[in-house]
Amino acid sequence: MRETEQIRRTWADVLATARRTTADGLVVGTSGNVSARTGDVIVVTPSGVPYDRLTARDVVAVDLEGRPILGDLAPTSELPLHLAVYRATDAAAIVHTHAVHATAVSTLVDELPLIHYMSGALGGPVRVAPYALYGSDELAAHALQALDDRTGCLLRNHGILTYGAGLDQAYDRTAQLEWMCRVWLTASSAPGRAPTLLTPEQANRAAEKLRGYGAQR
Repeated sequence: MRETEQIRRTWADVLATARRTTADGLVVGTSGNVSARTGDVIVVTPSGVPYDRLTARDVVAVDLEGRPILGDLAPTSELPLHLAVYRATDAAAIVHTHAVHATAVSTLVDELPLIHYMSGALGGPVRVAPYALYGSDELAAHALQALDDRTGCLLRNHGILTYGAGLDQAYDRTAQLEWMCRVWLTASSAPGRAPTLLTPEQANRAAEKLRGYGAQR
């Protein structure tokens, strides 16, 4: 009973975050998905249902092998992607969106240029995972390679995936990555000009400083 109560509380947080992605324009319709881990249980948004139609009764929970634990709705088609990240990292929450600027950047480069020092908040330069069919094990494998020593990546012709120690952190990383993509696209669009980029050394120094950002003295 206690485990079920915790799953339902986690579901409330997952649903709130999913609705936030819609409100902030990071997803359209039923695109994108959100999940959070509680113990060995993954609470995840369902497939093909608009977030504003979901209620507390629509919880979807599976184990780390994808076997149903709670709920009648089918989990997101990107469940293999979420499970792969949970198995391979210390992620406690994952946010996947089809944000416009990030998706556009994913079609142009293999790595987001070092346009801003906040790349350090994601572990370093953000890589683009090669394209693979959504919901496939191939996509999950590509994403894990792009996430090596990173907490976020772009998915070619697809969108963003970020993870964190909680839903707030995972969401903030998605929003930050979308913002950096927008900055780079905006600067790159100036006729006859190319944006100034950080050097790897500058980015590394910023990343080191960011590790202690917000910590109490």
